[in-house]
Amino acid sequence: MKRPEIFEVGPCEDGYEMGFLIGQRFSKQIKSRLAQDLILQNQLLPFAHSPHSQSLLKSLSETNMKKYPKYWDELRGTAQGSGAPFLEMMLLNFRKEILPFILGKKSVDDTNDDCSDILVVGESMAVAAHNEDANVALVGHTYLIKGILPNGVCFTAYTYAGELPSCAFGFNNHGLAFTLNSVPPCGHEIAAGAIGRNFISRDLLEAQSTYDALARIYTSEASVGHSYNLIDIKTRRILNVETASRNRYSVYEVGAMPFFHANMYLHLEVQQEHDENSLSRQKRAAMLPKGSKSDFLSLLGDKNDTKYPIYMTGPLLYTLCTVVIDLDEKTFSIIEGDPKEPETSFAFSIL
Repeated sequence: MKRPEIFEVGPCEDGYEMGFLIGQRFSKQIKSRLAQDLILQNQLLPFAHSPHSQSLLKSLSETNMKKYPKYWDELRGTAQGSGAPFLEMMLLNFRKEILPFILGKKSVDDTNDDCSDILVVGESMAVAAHNEDANVALVGHTYLIKGILPNGVCFTAYTYAGELPSCAFGFNNHGLAFTLNSVPPCGHEIAAGAIGRNFISRDLLEAQSTYDALARIYTSEASVGHSYNLIDIKTRRILNVETASRNRYSVYEVGAMPFFHANMYLHLEVQQEHDENSLSRQKRAAMLPKGSKSDFLSLLGDKNDTKYPIYMTGPLLYTLCTVVIDLDEKTFSIIEGDPKEPETSFAFSIL
């Protein structure tokens, strides 16, 4: 798998210009992803061209444009700069908010982005380690954006081609980092046409503290739930925040006991879909040692369960990379390939 490119952009006049420059730089990857993404081609686009989709797409567009006009302009700019159709870009960014409403589709389990996190804050170690798992269509279709904003905020975000930074993970110069895990609420738990998770995570890249990040999550009015791992280098804290529609949330502060999170709600009371993949990974993680950073990497590289491994190599889901955030060393490292045999592709200093 080709090493993702890192692109520094900004300060820009506005969100549209930032998006345009990103789209222009990664036009080839964006168009390639759009062409190869079977979820987009076989499900989202046919739905978008059906009469059943119009009210949902209109509501999603208007609601997100109103709440996050700067990021909506950024998305428009990315489409314009890449030369890709805006409709297709919009559908990619709202895929989690649209798929549950596609008629006749009872389950979207085969489209989940199944990530795994192992987190700890103890006396001798404070580490967050994360597998970024996604549909195989994303292989070769990711890049890193280093965004420099006019207000002095600088962020680095692992980005899926054609999407806002970042539905995966990132950090900024205020010492705040995050990783994300999708969660599968039942259909009646989803608020149709509300805020998309890609817009919320884009907003988190500009948070200046844990409390600022929490405020942005609490007031986001999300359509579909999500799990956020907030890592604060300055205060040496890690919070796992599980959210659901209608502004429901639960916060768990990670301590000396290692905390593993896959793609199921663990502490927020929400009716959720049964996810055998997550349950299997959760069970396997409970059996493995977690006493050191190397143990964390071995856990995230585990392939013991051939059907539902923690480290995924296809045919449907693929571990794109592993990120390790060390709160004491103040480092943010991205590893490509098996994390048990780590070869760091990128190493950043935070603060």
